[in-house]
Amino acid sequence: MSRDLRLIIVSGLSGSGKTVALHVLEDLGYYCIDNLPAALLKSAVREVHSGGGMKTELLAVGVDARNRPNDLEALPGLVDDLRELGVRTDIVFLHSSDEILLRRYSETRRRHPMAEHGSELRKAISEEREVLAHVNNAADLVIDTSRTSIYELADIIRERVDRRKSETLSVLIESFGFKHRIPADADFVFDMRCLPNPYWNTDLRRLTGLDQAVIEYLDEQPNFTAMFEDIVGFLNRWIPRFEDAHRGYLTVAVGCTGGQHRSVHMAERLAAELRNNHEPVLTRHNNLTQHRIHRD
Repeated sequence: MSRDLRLIIVSGLSGSGKTVALHVLEDLGYYCIDNLPAALLKSAVREVHSGGGMKTELLAVGVDARNRPNDLEALPGLVDDLRELGVRTDIVFLHSSDEILLRRYSETRRRHPMAEHGSELRKAISEEREVLAHVNNAADLVIDTSRTSIYELADIIRERVDRRKSETLSVLIESFGFKHRIPADADFVFDMRCLPNPYWNTDLRRLTGLDQAVIEYLDEQPNFTAMFEDIVGFLNRWIPRFEDAHRGYLTVAVGCTGGQHRSVHMAERLAAELRNNHEPVLTRHNNLTQHRIHRD
């Protein structure tokens, strides 16, 4: 099979945004199949590949917990087989916290697919996590949509998934506030709370790490620069190792107390430095109401 064939497998918990992700991919030109039995994955790939007529063939399939458990367990092996055949394949897994999923189902009044036999909703969510554990563990990119709107999720799919068109490592540097919780999708987490906090400067309190006054304040702090240099050194050393392991995605989270000042500027400064030798590098600011996702 040609390496021009790109396959995105979208899986995850019901209510976490799988349908949104597939709709975005469809708008981007992917031929999308929702709720595909995992056992038919190879057949679907062969069918699309044999159709011809496209310079670059794009296929996205949704795989959920309604599959037979044995088929879900075998999915990672099927993906390995497809990669050996030359199909560029990514597994994208979406999830949210139980509380968010419970709220979403309450708002939409939809029935959870694993609550068909009258089981309680929270129990159904727990069972679904267990059923999909093999897919989650094999995922190339895990996205926590607990605090993500459908528009932000669409941006993530466009910027991280579709933009990674070649055998490159997509790096995301995200800022967050510890008082809001650590992002569940992070591969590495760095803590900025030991650094001087602009919040205690009344002139800077209402600003963010994207504002020039905050940037200048933090760049004047020796410890901020020292931490920046240590993290850059760590990432420059280990990003090539992730690339050697054929990883498709790496997510680095930097946190401060509220996710407004220190972590925001650190994320932007790290991303700017990494872009000198690597592409793509994105930034995401989880606790800012604007400027959530940046390319450059």
